[in-house]
Amino acid sequence: MRKQVYFLLMGIIIFSLVGCKGSGDDKSVTISAAASLTDALLDIESQFEKETGIDITYNFASSGTLQKQIEEGAPVDAFISASLKKMDMLQEKNFIDRNTRKNILKNRLVLIVSKEYKDRISKVEDLLNEGIKLSIGTPESVPAGRYAKQSIVNMGFWDKLEDKIVYAKDVRQVVTYVDNGDVDVGIVYSSDTTIMKNSIKKELIKEEYHDGIVYPVAIIKSSEKKDLTKKFVKYLNTEEAKNIFKRYGFNIFK
Repeated sequence: MRKQVYFLLMGIIIFSLVGCKGSGDDKSVTISAAASLTDALLDIESQFEKETGIDITYNFASSGTLQKQIEEGAPVDAFISASLKKMDMLQEKNFIDRNTRKNILKNRLVLIVSKEYKDRISKVEDLLNEGIKLSIGTPESVPAGRYAKQSIVNMGFWDKLEDKIVYAKDVRQVVTYVDNGDVDVGIVYSSDTTIMKNSIKKELIKEEYHDGIVYPVAIIKSSEKKDLTKKFVKYLNTEEAKNIFKRYGFNIFK
């Protein structure tokens, strides 16, 4: 009986030690990132994990949604936004470590068209034709939608197009709507055209019509894994990571 108690106690002690070691050796970080970065960051993840042994967990959504989650206390180690404005708001409220903030990427806006309309629509002015349905991200929460609205307003078409717009929760949903033929046209990032299945890339929107599309990254102040997260943020600036971003249609910020 004593021997059984002894082995039971030893088992509990060993289990406790293993448990403590496991929690101390936890090599994982959580990154909240704009939906438009999904494919590029998933490729970067596999390479980064191989080289460092650090596990990455991503949370992809619109930048506005991610910003609100962070403000509400979501357990996030770093944020990569598709909007300087969303990062500025977090910085003003002291949610990010401003010393780790860095602009890493740029993007462009592009008009995409469903196959059915490929011969009827080639530029933004063609959206004024009767019966055309356009999708953009919800401007309040989706940076691509805000840039799209800015462009349409500055071109002088907003009043004529507003009633034709179908809003999406993020830029990837815009691509899905156009791919599926649910809408005729969408305005997305140039990088999103790499995932299109049935849509046609048409006109690049002139950059003079909207704010610059810049992607900043920063470490969240409440992160308990700043050292591991710094390694990931630093990796985003390596040639390997830059080449992956370029392959998915992003431009490197200089």
